[in-house]
Amino acid sequence: MADGNPQLTPAAFQTLLALAKGRAHGYAIMGFVDEVSGGTAQLGPGTLYRTLARLVADGLVEEAPEASEDQPHDSRRRYYRLTRAGRAVAAREAEFLSRLVAVADQAGLLKRAESA
Repeated sequence: MADGNPQLTPAAFQTLLALAKGRAHGYAIMGFVDEVSGGTAQLGPGTLYRTLARLVADGLVEEAPEASEDQPHDSRRRYYRLTRAGRAVAAREAEFLSRLVAVADQAGLLKRAESA
């Protein structure tokens, strides 16, 4: 983490986004990325778990306690959640990307639905 601002790969940002609403296991994170990208971006297990290990090492994600008692238990499944630092980094990255999208829009690079 240089200057307290880690460089996020697309896989890291997608993982943080998947965890922004609460804890999730790896398969759910992969499904989230597939769903929000319309199938154009996919996180394979190797990429996902390397990314999670890096995010844990950087203090942005932590392993969450086991599933609640009203959910089925699978001892092989690990759940993850954002830390406070992870939420802050994800928010900064989202703001940065939002500014980039605004510039792309101003440059006429975004497709617009035609008014009826």
